[in-house]
Amino acid sequence: MNVKYSTMPQGKGLTDMQLKDQWEQFDWKLAEKRINGLQTRITKATLEKDWNLVKRLQYLLVNSFSGKMLAVKKVTSNKGKRTSGIDGEIWIDPASKMKAALNLIAGKYKAKPLKRTYIEKPGKREKRPLSIPTMGDRAMQALLNMALSPVAEATADRCSFGFRKFRSAHDACQQLFNCLAQGKSAKWILEADIKGCFDNINHEWIMENIPIHKRILLKILKSGYVYFDTLFPTEIGTPQGGVLSPTIANMTLDGIENILAKKYYSRKNGNVDKSNCNLHKINFVRYADDFVVTTDSEEIALEIKTLITEFLKPRGLTLSEEKTKITYIDVGFDFLGWNFRKYNGKLLIKPSEKSIATIISKISDTIKKAKAWSQKNLIDELNPIITGWANYHHSVVSSAIFHKLDNIVYNMLYLWARRRHHDKSRHWTVKKYWHSIGTRNWVFAEGDKVLKHFSDVKIIRHPALKLEKNPYLNQDYFKKRNTVLKTRMRGSMGEILPPDLILKPFSLFWNA
Repeated sequence: MNVKYSTMPQGKGLTDMQLKDQWEQFDWKLAEKRINGLQTRITKATLEKDWNLVKRLQYLLVNSFSGKMLAVKKVTSNKGKRTSGIDGEIWIDPASKMKAALNLIAGKYKAKPLKRTYIEKPGKREKRPLSIPTMGDRAMQALLNMALSPVAEATADRCSFGFRKFRSAHDACQQLFNCLAQGKSAKWILEADIKGCFDNINHEWIMENIPIHKRILLKILKSGYVYFDTLFPTEIGTPQGGVLSPTIANMTLDGIENILAKKYYSRKNGNVDKSNCNLHKINFVRYADDFVVTTDSEEIALEIKTLITEFLKPRGLTLSEEKTKITYIDVGFDFLGWNFRKYNGKLLIKPSEKSIATIISKISDTIKKAKAWSQKNLIDELNPIITGWANYHHSVVSSAIFHKLDNIVYNMLYLWARRRHHDKSRHWTVKKYWHSIGTRNWVFAEGDKVLKHFSDVKIIRHPALKLEKNPYLNQDYFKKRNTVLKTRMRGSMGEILPPDLILKPFSLFWNA
């Protein structure tokens, strides 16, 4: 008889086979329902500013066995599941995962130092520090994050899109389109970047303002890091690579929208005058530590820069002078890999030159490594690169760029093929590697392996997000919206969809 565990099983004296059975028979749906219920209650208590209730509910979540199981599942299912911390431990088999969940006890938690490594920044000589926690520390951070995320969502800026549930860079792009597309829209843009955001947040500010288990939070912040067998202290910042860090960083930056509204929105009797509130056409859009502010003049943009600088000071943060600048919409600016610019009064959003150069370089490097690879192996390596980049840009003006990249990739592959068969004629080389499939000629293919084209991805507009919706309180809205997004993605990949699948989700979405 199979038993679905939804309560805390006893772990002492159990064999690996028994632990494996407990993990595999655990009732995940019931666990998710229980945690979701607690998160909804935390969100409501936060909105009511009942901080004592928030604290009690967070305590229940952090100490619940359902939460511990979901935390372990999260850190053993993501991309870094096979990357160990300083203890070299990873959880691969079900028995080790079950044992980890049983040992995840907040009251006995001790943070281990982080493993420090450095990764290259795209197109730059400098490297970004990456701190890797142990699996146990990741699981504890994931558990705390479950309890903190509802608070973060309830208190977040409306136009913050990075590292938030059911929000994406495409939502930020669409919001900026809404702010800039009209003829009377703002013309000046402050584009800003925070210098070393994760690395410089003031620990005292975090401890005073982040409402989560203070003792555990302090241990995480002060855990230190190991580099070349030397232990270094962590006096500031929250580690890039930590599960909890993005939520802390978001909460540190939340409030910029509010200070802009207080200073620039017109008021009646102390309240924002909604009939005429945005005289200077100020709009704020943030994704993680990158943000833009629109306004009607260069002078106001300079004022806003000073205002934000003052906001960041007590948090230990500063604006990057190199990346922070004020631009005019007809000149254009880059944000999240896209270029926003008006041409004769019409706003066009295209893949940025930097993003195009990056994908060309990545494909070129892959082909150079493939000198001794088979055609099938090369196709397997290139397809995810091509489809991933094209899918990211499928909602903006990318059609011409897609066709241009297809030509560039063809030329690269032609040179790759010629190097392999320099003693053969060009006609022979082309005939060996390129074929006609269906109505399309010049297809790089071998057997059932076919190279994707950038231009295979159709241009389909991304639907706008209703900014006031909360993922813990408006779950039906986000379920319907996810249906819309999945339908549009299938359409962008060239799949022929029946009309009801295209139209029905939109009616559900807009009336939600």
